[in-house]
Amino acid sequence: MESANHSVVSEFILLGLSKSQNLQILFFVGFSVVYAGIVLGNLLILVTVTFDSHLHTPMYFLLINLSCIDMILASFATPKMIIDFLRKQKTISWWGCYSQMFFMHLLGGTEMMLLVAMAIDRYVAICKPLHYMTIMSPRVLVGLLLSSYAVGFVHSSSQMAFMLHLPFCGPSVVDSFFCDLPLVIKLACEDTYLLQLLVIADSGLLSLICFLLLLVSYMVIIYSVRHRAAGGSAKAFSTLSAHITVVTLFFAPCVFIYVWPFSRYSVDKILSVFYTIFTPLLNPIIYTLRNQEVKAAIKRIRTRHINSKHTL
Repeated sequence: MESANHSVVSEFILLGLSKSQNLQILFFVGFSVVYAGIVLGNLLILVTVTFDSHLHTPMYFLLINLSCIDMILASFATPKMIIDFLRKQKTISWWGCYSQMFFMHLLGGTEMMLLVAMAIDRYVAICKPLHYMTIMSPRVLVGLLLSSYAVGFVHSSSQMAFMLHLPFCGPSVVDSFFCDLPLVIKLACEDTYLLQLLVIADSGLLSLICFLLLLVSYMVIIYSVRHRAAGGSAKAFSTLSAHITVVTLFFAPCVFIYVWPFSRYSVDKILSVFYTIFTPLLNPIIYTLRNQEVKAAIKRIRTRHINSKHTL
C-alpha cells in the first residue's frame, strides 16, 4: 500500500550550470568550442599514432585507447548540456539518466586502470629497457586493456545495482548538468544515507587503490631515473612529466567529488565540468605539445600529405 502512494518518476529535471540567460548563451558558445577541441585533439592523436609506424609501440597503443575513452567520456553528457543551454526546460528520461551514470562510472573506472597500465608501461620502458618489447608484448597489452574495461564494468555495475530498486516519487530536480549518482540517490523516497556511504566508498576505494599504485610506480621510476646518465634522464623525465600531469588532472577532481563529500553543489559542479570536459581536452594537448615524438610524427604525416599532393 505504501508503494502505491508513490508516483513513478519518468524523467528528471537538470538545473544545469546557471539560470542566467546571458551566461547560458556564453556557455553554449564556449563549451561548443571546447567540445570541438576535445574531438579534434583526440582524433589527431588517433590518426597520428595509426598512420605513423614510428609510434607503433606499447606506449602509444595505450595512448590511443586513452584518447578513445576521453572522447566518449566527454560525449556522454557534454552534447546534451550544450543543447540544453538553448532550452528552457532541461529534462532527461529515467533511462537516459541511468545511462549517463552507468557510462560515467564505466569510463571513469576504465580510465583509472588504463592510467595504471600506462604507468606499468613506463616502469618497464625506463627500468627494464632491454626487455621492454618482450615484457610489453601484444598479449600483455591486450590483457591490460581488457582488464581495465573489466574493472570499469564491474565498478559501474556495482554502482548501478544500488539504483535499480530505489523508489523515486519526487522531487526530481538534479542540481547539475548531468545525472551524477550521489545527487540522484538523494532524490529517492527512502533513507539513502547508508547507500550514499556505499557509493562514496566504492568510488573512493577504486580511486585510492589506483592512485596509490600510480604513486608507488612513479616513485620507483623517479628513483631509477635519478641514477641514470643525464641525456637519458632528461628524455625519461620529459615523458614521465606528461603522464604525471595527466594523472593529477584526472584524480584531483575524483578525490574531491567522491572522497571529500562537499555539501556545496556549486563546488561539485565546477569539479564535474573539469573532470568530464577539461581533462579530456587537456590530455591531447599535454601529449602533443610536450611529446617530441608525437610532434615529429605529425610533421612527417603532414610532409607526406603535401608530397602526395605535389605528386598528383
